[in-house]
Order: sequence, then C-alpha cells, then structure tokens
Amino acid sequence: MSDAIQQAAAALRAGGLVALPTETVYGLGADAMNPAAVARIFALKGRPATHPLIVHIGSVAALDQWAVKIPDAARRLAEAFWPGPLTLILQRQTQVLDAVTGGQDSVGLRMPAHPLALALLTEFGGGIAAPSANRYGHVSATTAAHVREEFGTAVDFILDGGPCHVGIESTIVSFLGDEPIMLRPGSITSSTLAEVLGRPLFAADGVQSLPRAPGSDAAHYAPLTPAICVTATGLAQRVAQQQPASVAYLHYSDLAPALAERLITRRLSAEPAAYAQQLYAALRWADTLGLSQLLIETPPAGEEWLAVQDRLSRATGQG
Repeated sequence: MSDAIQQAAAALRAGGLVALPTETVYGLGADAMNPAAVARIFALKGRPATHPLIVHIGSVAALDQWAVKIPDAARRLAEAFWPGPLTLILQRQTQVLDAVTGGQDSVGLRMPAHPLALALLTEFGGGIAAPSANRYGHVSATTAAHVREEFGTAVDFILDGGPCHVGIESTIVSFLGDEPIMLRPGSITSSTLAEVLGRPLFAADGVQSLPRAPGSDAAHYAPLTPAICVTATGLAQRVAQQQPASVAYLHYSDLAPALAERLITRRLSAEPAAYAQQLYAALRWADTLGLSQLLIETPPAGEEWLAVQDRLSRATGQG
C-alpha cells in the first residue's frame, strides 16, 4: 500500500478531510460515521444542511451496512455497474448519520471505479461521505489542481489520481418508490439501465423541496463567468452585441474564420463522452480569463448528450 493511501486513510480516521479522485469528479471526503468530520464538509463547501451526501463504499456487499429493504433491481444495477459512475438512493440504516442524509430516510451509495479511491476505501475500512470537491454550486473539480485552487490548504490531504476520465457526476437512481426513478443523468444512460432492469426508468419530475440527490438545484455546476448556451447560428448575433475581446466561446462544431478571429475560443470534442470529460476543465479555464461572458455552443439532442445538457442548463441558470 502506497504512503499516500496510508496518509489519506490516517487523515480520515483523525476526522480530517481528504480530496480523493474518482472516475467522475474529485470528492471532498470524510469518515461517513464521524459527525464532526461530516460537518466540516458542509462548512467548507458552504453546502445547505438539507442536501444529502453520497457515501462511497468499497464493495457491493457493503450495501447492507448502509441500506435496508434493498430491492432486487437495485442489487442488479450494483452488480452490473459497480465499481462505476452510478449512485443508488435507498432506504437508510438507522445508524446512518442524519447529517449525511440531510435528515431524510434515504441514503445515496456508490462504489467508485478509480483505483486510488478503491484502495483508500479498502485501507480505511469504512464509508467515505464525499460530495464534489468544490464550493457549493461551483464547477466540480476534475483534477487535483482544481481542488487546490478551490480550497488551498483547508483540505487535510489531497490524493492526486490525475484527471478524472468520466468528468461529470454519477447517474443517480432512486429505489424509494414502486418504480426506479432517475434523479440525475450521467454517463450511464437510462436505456442502458433499462436493459439490465428489463423495464424503463421514470425521470424525476422537477426540483424537490428536500432533494434526495445532490446537484438537483436549477442553478448548479456554475462558472464564475456569466455563461449562456447559444446555437451556432445564433452566435454571430451574440458577438455583434458584445465587445468580442471580452467574450469566450466553447464549441464542438466548426467555427467561421471571421468569428474565430474575433473570439477567445476553446474547442471541445464532438463525441459526447469526450465532451463530458473536457467540460468542467473548460469552464474553469474560462474563469481564469476575467471575461464578461462565456458563450457555449448548445449541445446536440439525444440521450447520449442528456447528462451534458443537464449540467449546462444548470451551469447557465437555464435549468
């Protein structure tokens, strides 16, 4: 076991905060059974106390330590997609901290796929409560450098696992009712889940007053620079209304040379999984430029783009 893993586990046992890499985004982790440590997460992020945290666990078998009355369908998804970018919302065990669940009767559970996260869970031997390692509402961190930019030395240990290869948060599915409900889209699509379940998933209906899942606010994942999605055809009109030198543009399709010369641009992949992996780093890049506005090319339609559409609608306040 590497020294870094041992140091990170020791920090967790001492009630510290550890930034850990996952395949989705970096998490701000604490011992999920330590009330004081969990409280530090909320304080550092500026996160509302009613917003539950996802508990990261090291095996499918650990589900029963945290949840009760687990449906067979939930176990099938765990067996099929864990470790991986899927969070299950289940009825909690009584010993799970109210602070972790936002005072609700449910708990979110996930087994991450990143090898360092799994090694840390094995060494630590318990659940790690870990929302994304960023200030509440801000763009999630996908590198250790992003975490340092966000929190400086306020985090006790940062476990550097390189850039996250998925780049957006996990798919979240609730099993609290009669039918499974997708609360947040992610890289695992609804149709992929339905193939395993043998039935379709319902989509969440609007924003709940007490969110069962993180990242469900209408405005979230937002850069500091005011941002708006525009179609490629609407870009010229937008540019005409601005001082081009103060505007950046994120795009995936070809850009007319006349516009390219007048804008600060960054091109992202036209393939949805690669675009998602690049998105948060691009939003953070835009914030370093000190510009008046960030224009983002509206993503294509289609299920494979749904998670990107969701993140951009919230990042631009258009959710």
